[in-house]
Amino acid sequence: MRSGDPHFNPPPRWTARTVRDLIPLLALAVMVVMSLGASGMTLDSFYRGIPRMTRLVRQMVPPDFSRFPAIIEALGVTTQIAIAGTGLGLALSLPLGVFASRTQTPIRGTHLIFHGWLALLRTIPELVWAIVFVACLGPGAIAGVLAIVVDTLGFAGRFFAGAIDDCDRGPQEALTSLGAGRVQILLGAVLPAALPTMIHTSVYALERALRASVVLGIVGAGGIGIELKVAMELFEFRRASAIILCILAVVLLVELAGASIRRRLLAPNH
Repeated sequence: MRSGDPHFNPPPRWTARTVRDLIPLLALAVMVVMSLGASGMTLDSFYRGIPRMTRLVRQMVPPDFSRFPAIIEALGVTTQIAIAGTGLGLALSLPLGVFASRTQTPIRGTHLIFHGWLALLRTIPELVWAIVFVACLGPGAIAGVLAIVVDTLGFAGRFFAGAIDDCDRGPQEALTSLGAGRVQILLGAVLPAALPTMIHTSVYALERALRASVVLGIVGAGGIGIELKVAMELFEFRRASAIILCILAVVLLVELAGASIRRRLLAPNH
C-alpha cells in the first residue's frame, strides 16, 4: 500500500517495547551525568587546568636521557616481572579454567566455586595485590611477580573457562562414541578448539602485565615505576619524560611482537 491510500497504516514509531529498551539507556545517561557532578568535573575546572598542563609539558621537553643505562636496566626488571608473572599465571590458569568450565570440570557442580574464586581474584586490582605482597615479603621484584600472577589468574582463567565452554560439541561426542575418556576428549578435542582464543588471551595478558608492572614499581614492587616516581617527586620532569618515552617504546614493541605471534600461530596453514 502507498502512503496516500486511505487504508494505509504506517508502523508505529514508538511501541511499549521501544520504551522499555530505552529505559536502561536513559538510566545510564542519568548515572553518567550524576557521576560527573559528584566527581566535581566541570568545563571551568578543565579550562583552568589547561595552563598548568601546558606548563608541565614545556618542563618535560626536551627529554633527559642522561640516565639512559639506569632506565634500561629498570625497564629490563619491569619486563622480566611481566614475563615471569604472566608465564606462571597462564600455567596455573589452564587447570583452573578447566575446573571452572561448566562442561569439562572433573568435579561436577563445583565450577561455580572456581568461577567465584576467579571473580574474586579479578575484582581486586593488581596494585592492591602488590601492596599486600610488599607488606608480606618486603619491597622487590618478587612482590611484583606474585601480583602479576594473581592478576593473570583472574583474567586468563575466566577467559580460558569461557573458551572451553564455547567449544563445538560435535568432536567431543564423536570421541565419546569411540570410547575416549575425559582426559582424551579434553586433549584431543576441547583444547585444540579453544587454542585460538587462549592464544589471544595469553598475548593480551602479557601486554596487560607489562603496563601493570610499570605501576607496581611505584608501591615498591620493583622495576621502572620506582625511577618514574623518584623523578616526579624531585620535579625532574625532563627525566620523567625520558622514562615515559622508553616505557612507550617497550609497550609498542610488545604489542607488535604479540600481533606477530598471533599471526604466526593462528595462520590457516599453520
